[in-house]
Formats: sequence, C-alpha cells, structure tokens
Amino acid sequence: MVKISVLQHAPSVHLPARPGDPTPTTRNLDPLMHPFARARERNRALNAAKMDRLFAKPFVGALEGHIDAVEVLCKKPGSLSAVASGSWDGGVILHNVSERKHIRRIQGAHEGKVSGLCFAQDDRLLSCGVDSKIKLWDASPQDDITDQRPLNEYPGKSPFNSIDHHRSDPLFATASNLVQIWDETKSAAVSNLTFPTSTETITSVRFNLSETSVLGSIGSDRTFTLYDIRTGKAERRVVMQMGSNALAWSPTFPTNVLLASEDHNLYTFDVRQLKTPTHIYKGHVAAVMSCDWSPTGLEFVSGGWDRTVRIWKEGQGTGPEVYHTKRMQRVSSSIFTADARFVLTGSDDGNVRIWKAKASEKLGIITARERAAIEYRDTLKDRWKHDNEVGRIQRNRHLPKPVYQAAKLKRTMLDSRAVKEERRRKHTRVGESKPNAERKKVVIAEQT
Repeated sequence: MVKISVLQHAPSVHLPARPGDPTPTTRNLDPLMHPFARARERNRALNAAKMDRLFAKPFVGALEGHIDAVEVLCKKPGSLSAVASGSWDGGVILHNVSERKHIRRIQGAHEGKVSGLCFAQDDRLLSCGVDSKIKLWDASPQDDITDQRPLNEYPGKSPFNSIDHHRSDPLFATASNLVQIWDETKSAAVSNLTFPTSTETITSVRFNLSETSVLGSIGSDRTFTLYDIRTGKAERRVVMQMGSNALAWSPTFPTNVLLASEDHNLYTFDVRQLKTPTHIYKGHVAAVMSCDWSPTGLEFVSGGWDRTVRIWKEGQGTGPEVYHTKRMQRVSSSIFTADARFVLTGSDDGNVRIWKAKASEKLGIITARERAAIEYRDTLKDRWKHDNEVGRIQRNRHLPKPVYQAAKLKRTMLDSRAVKEERRRKHTRVGESKPNAERKKVVIAEQT
C-alpha cells in the first residue's frame, strides 16, 4: 500500500487596503529592461542645472542709512538678525535684518571713519575709530533710538584700525601701532603685545573662537602674528610675499585661519604649520578686502576691490559663486549671517546689501514635496557634474565687462610668466633650477 503525503501551504494573508495607501506596483530593476534610463537621468540633470542658473537671483535687498562708504560690519553672537555697521561718516547703525529697520542709529559716533566694531556681552557694542577713541554703546532695542551717549569711553594714544572682544571674559583687543588688551572696567590698556623686532602698523586683530586666549593679527609689513594673552607676548610670526587686508578664524576647525591678501588671492593656514598655506583660492582680479566664514565652516565669503562678492567652498580653490550689481562699488566688508543662509556686504556706495548664500534658493515656506524635488535635483547635479555640458552650465558665471577683461588680462600675464620660467629652467644646468610649488612661494620667512 502506497502512502501519499500531501503538502499543504498556509493561505496567504491579504490585509485590506487602507485609504491613502499607495497603489502597490512592481518594477523590474534589470538594466537590460530599461535601456534609456541613463539618458533620461542625464537629461534631468541637465534641466536641473539650467533651472539652477535660471532661478539664480541672489540679491535680496539693501539696508540704507549711511551717507558714506561702509567700512566694517559685525553680527551679534546668538542672534539671527542683529547686525551693526560703521561708516566713513563716523556713524554706527544697528540693523534688524529680518525686518529691515534700524534698531539704533548713532550719528557722529566718532570723528572720522569708524574702523572697528564688535559686540560685547549683555547687549553692548564696542566701536573704535581713527579719532583714537573706543566707545561702549548700549545695543538693546530702545524706543528712543536717537540717544547718542556712550556707556563708556576709552581714550587711546594712536588711531585704531580694528577691535575684537573676548568670547567669555570682559576683555577686548585693539589694533593700532601695536596690539593692546583692554579690560572693560579700566580706562587704560592692561597689556601691550608686540613682536620684539616689529615696527609695523597692525591692521586687524581677531580672537580665536575656541582657544580664546590666542589671537592673531595682520600688519602693514606683510606679517601674520600669533599672540597669547596668558604669556603677554607674540609667539610666532610669518612674513608673506604680499600684505593681508583681513583675517578670520574657522568656527569648526580652531587651528585654521583665513587671510585675504593684496595679491588677489585668499589663503587658509593651519597655525601648527605656518610655512605653507593649506589652500590657495584664486578668482578675484583685484585686492581682497574682507572675508568671513560661514557658521558651518564649509564655505566663506570674500569681498574685493574688483566690486564683486564671491562665496567659496572650503577646499575648492577655484569656481566660486560670484555676485555683483551695476551700482555696487568696492566691497570693503562682508559677513555671513548666523544661520548661514544670507551674506551681508558693505561697499563704498554707502549701502549694506543682503544676498542669498545659495543664489537659486527659494525663500519662504517649502512643502515636503518641493523639498524632495529640490534634493533630487541636487543629487542629479552632483552625480552628473563631470559631464561636459552639465559641468559647463554649473561653472558658468556672467561677470561685469571690466572684471571679465581684467581676468582675461591676468590670465595672459600668468601664462606669460609660466612660459618665461619654463624657458629659463630649460636653458640652465640640470639641477640648478627646480620648480617650486605655488604654495611654497607664499611665505618668505617664519620667526619665533
């Protein structure tokens, strides 16, 4: 007798569909079944790159009020909207960027131009000028914005070029013919910091954001100097090929410092190794007058004598975003806002302009569906950025005619210099002339 066993399978359980559930679909992911998928994706990436440039309208608005060139800008720590600006007319204005109105306006804060601004603790503002005075102001919102009296005044012996406040202590540093450390409770400087053989004029000084007892300065004799307020002296100094106009410490990497140079370039240095810069950023066709890091540390902004504003990706020395307007003059100050979404610039025409950090970003409420579409387009552009046509559209920037002609002339000069160096090297004995990397030509000497 033969026994036959029958296999029984449990009946599949089908759950009832709920309202709003997506319709179940099946898709064969075999690439042989979709021969045109890659071509369709490239076409979408190309359209995304074109849309990015089509909707690139970075200018947001202007903050008016000054009647002369805007020399310096500073943002209030812990605030997204409070920004102060100082002008050559001696006036200081506190702006509310979100509402585009004045929090406080101080006419005639200094005799001559305002050369330095920084926020202190407890809603206070420090300003310095070429009249050899430092003034402490109340920066809290007030009904009577015409009050012109400072909370305190600190007299100096020489004109001041820059000022910066300590992150946690009631101390601030000033730059004149030397670096001085001041206490808010005292009327005179508590210490003078200078290099033993230094005779230069200090043009800018900044405290490190992490190691707050360390500060850096740049001088008129092409030097970058590191000081330690605990020892009360200069620790290290480097002499560069060209002088610097501004410096900024990285908010995420405490050892990185950014320098804006007279030779049209920007340099990032690691203070642990000052012999060579870590990166060189080339794009400006005139002296770079200002620079500032984004709070994320992934990008920074620079303003130049060539009347353009450029936003750079950290570690990418070429291809920055370029902003300009017809009426904007030489850009002397530029900062990022605390949320990294906007850039503020001050120029010789007396305006403080607001720009979007990402030119094609949509302002206002973005739905979840729009956000998903934006992220998908960004992914496509990043995936196809090495394609010739997609990459060309992403890199292309329209420059003002004078800037374009100056860039073309500069490129011709650099090419001629390279040809000259190559010919000189070719007609010398073997081993006598070795090519040096561009980064090794920046620093002339390092002193300790």
